[in-house]
Amino acid sequence: MLLDLLTVAVLAWFGSRLVVSFRRALTGPARARSVAIARGLRPRHFVPIPFVLTAVVAAALALTALPLLSFGWWTAIGGQGNPVFGVTDRTAGSALSVFVPIVFLVLLVPALPLLVETEERMFRQGAEAWSWPRRVGKVVLFGLAHALIGIPIGFALALSIGGAWFMAAYLHRWHRTGSQAQAVLESSRCHLAYNASIVTVVAVTFAVSLAAWVAGSV
Repeated sequence: MLLDLLTVAVLAWFGSRLVVSFRRALTGPARARSVAIARGLRPRHFVPIPFVLTAVVAAALALTALPLLSFGWWTAIGGQGNPVFGVTDRTAGSALSVFVPIVFLVLLVPALPLLVETEERMFRQGAEAWSWPRRVGKVVLFGLAHALIGIPIGFALALSIGGAWFMAAYLHRWHRTGSQAQAVLESSRCHLAYNASIVTVVAVTFAVSLAAWVAGSV
């Protein structure tokens, strides 16, 4: 009963945050900014993704094999993956196991460009003036920040690999242009392509689950 209440509270909180982000993303200036970020996506932003994801998954499996790094508060109460997707063992077998994730995805997608740009400003902006130890620290901190939302610590650390790619993209663009704004835009596009690829895989998985649920309920 307590775990059910905790799960409802977590889903309600994340759902409310997604609603706020969704509504903001639909406003004129935010929508224009999102379009500007997404419109600049090119093949170079997608080509590294399979390699980065493979490295992330391999590192995550190795790290979460260690007891201390396998803990995540969301997974401890029955959640699966990132709580922003709304997947949890507590709703397994029910219609909620399909419909909650779909609703969360619908709310998430329009807000993705602005969310990744916010993260890039937090963890990459100004990196051209940092020492290499500080850059490495920011990359690791980027990964660990994901542990705050409940995923296992080892998996959060593995996400630092993606952060390293975004950092490299930022620095490469800064060296070419000398512009922080252009550097943030470039790393944001890499981040957006990366997240959009993951969301696409998750969306296809949920679509298949929905089709199976509908077929089973007929």
